[in-house]
Amino acid sequence: MDASLPKHQRIVIALSVHILRSGVTRCGEARVDTIEVRLALRCLLPHCRERWPLELYWDAARQENEIGRAQGVTAAFNGIVRQLRLAGRYDETASS
Repeated sequence: MDASLPKHQRIVIALSVHILRSGVTRCGEARVDTIEVRLALRCLLPHCRERWPLELYWDAARQENEIGRAQGVTAAFNGIVRQLRLAGRYDETASS
């Protein structure tokens, strides 16, 4: 993780990823287009070079079809984490 980021930003990023990961876990049973997910996506927006995985996560989270929702949310989450890692904003070992 980028050590030049203020500590509060590193915490916000880690917490946002945690919220989105929780959404991945629950998305097979119900929609996950919650206020928490929306806020987490908004908090990560300035840290992702491309916006598409954030939009994909939100769109997939609102789907009624369980299989489509699960596949879309999982793919979007992976895209978000990849972008954060490429930007040096997220290191899973540091946040565990």
